[in-house]
Amino acid sequence: MDYLSNINWNKVTPCLVLLVLEIFLEFSECATQAEVNKHLELGRDFLARGQLSDALTHYHAAVEGDPSNYLTYFKRGTVYYALGKAKFALQDFTKVLELKPDFTTARLHRANVYLKLAKYWDAKEDYLQVTYSDPYNTEAAAQFHRMDELAEELRLAEAYYRGGDFRAAADLASRLLELSPWAAPLRQLRAESYVALNDLFSAVSDIRSVNRLQQDSTDGYYRLATLLYQLGHVSDSLKEIRECLKLDPEHKKCFPFYKKVKKVDKLLLDCEQYSESRDFTRCIENANKVLKIEEEVTLVVFEAKKWLCSCYAKEELYTEAVGACGAALALQRDARVLCDRADALLGLDMFDDAIQSFKEALELEEGLQRAKDGLSRAQKLQKQSEQRDYYKILGVKRTASKQEIIKAYRKAAQKWHPDNFHGDDKKVAEKKFIDIAAAKEVLTDAEKRAQFDAGTDPLDPEAQRGAPFHSPFHHFQHGSPFQFKFHFN
Repeated sequence: MDYLSNINWNKVTPCLVLLVLEIFLEFSECATQAEVNKHLELGRDFLARGQLSDALTHYHAAVEGDPSNYLTYFKRGTVYYALGKAKFALQDFTKVLELKPDFTTARLHRANVYLKLAKYWDAKEDYLQVTYSDPYNTEAAAQFHRMDELAEELRLAEAYYRGGDFRAAADLASRLLELSPWAAPLRQLRAESYVALNDLFSAVSDIRSVNRLQQDSTDGYYRLATLLYQLGHVSDSLKEIRECLKLDPEHKKCFPFYKKVKKVDKLLLDCEQYSESRDFTRCIENANKVLKIEEEVTLVVFEAKKWLCSCYAKEELYTEAVGACGAALALQRDARVLCDRADALLGLDMFDDAIQSFKEALELEEGLQRAKDGLSRAQKLQKQSEQRDYYKILGVKRTASKQEIIKAYRKAAQKWHPDNFHGDDKKVAEKKFIDIAAAKEVLTDAEKRAQFDAGTDPLDPEAQRGAPFHSPFHHFQHGSPFQFKFHFN
């Protein structure tokens, strides 16, 4: 005890602290290594089952736990490679070679990443280094000799584009992309070539790929949005321009374009909703508003004129409909617009033109049922036009209600009642009155009206093919049907 009391604790205490800290660090290192090994084991298991994202999560943890282990970086790099994440795969393989420059497999993997990115000179250098380390590596040797050829083809594709030979540029870029699918600049070159060739659908596909490869590209989203808008895909354009604004809310190009597209999209959606709810006047108003906002982009203008065509026809403004449909068809031949035009022509009793319009619609879309039904109806109406038209006799629309028909009948019957006429005029009035009564009989009977609308006159004995025919005055049993008087209130 005396010995302990004589110890200078001020000198001993720091030594004890260092000893305890060293023991703690050694224990902590062992625990961390155990965790790293556990993550590597789980990563390997997920990888074997093809669950790449889960494997990547554990390899992330393993790298953080042991940032100096080149094998851990290599394993994570191979998962990145399998997922097509070229940027991160390249970083990991480069880190491996910094830690272990003679790791040939990692260098071969990096060369393959460079190849897929169309970085042919970098790939050539890595393939060369692999052949130095492993002279019998046939893959590296074969790829090494191809790099000069690929680099020359890339230079040639760029030269074609600059020279305005866009078809040659697109074709050569397509061949290169079979080997270098992760090359964003190469896809961009092909996309711009397609734009110059007016193949906007192909351009959109490539721009989408560029955006996935580059990520966080405001220019890419703006380009994609403008292409979709040119194609008339306004809603899709709005989605892409919003992605641009997520990255930069005040982007000098995206923000004003967003305001315009949002307004156009809202108006076109309203046209659709008003048409479905049969508010055709509002549909027409909104379509005209679109035309005031957009005058240049052909397919957006077409969308607006298409709604004008459809809603004018359904509102029975047939003359306006024919004009709007013609304006839409001048921009793009469309089977449904042709059907709307045909319906408007039928409303104007232009049967030959309507039949031709339905036929043209079927040439564009052979199985379009609306065109088939419309053609059959137009042909029947054409045949029917040579006979009595009960709607015209009463002066009502084809959409007239039963009450409107009865009202029109009473007015016409009062006007043309034979008792109001004498001499030769009485004979004319009798014929008119018979037609008026026949029109009432057909149009106030749901079944007969349906037959007439389908193109068959239910009072025509020949049309009924032997069916019993009843005169519209069959209920009069004796004498002339005009031996009575109507009493109108």
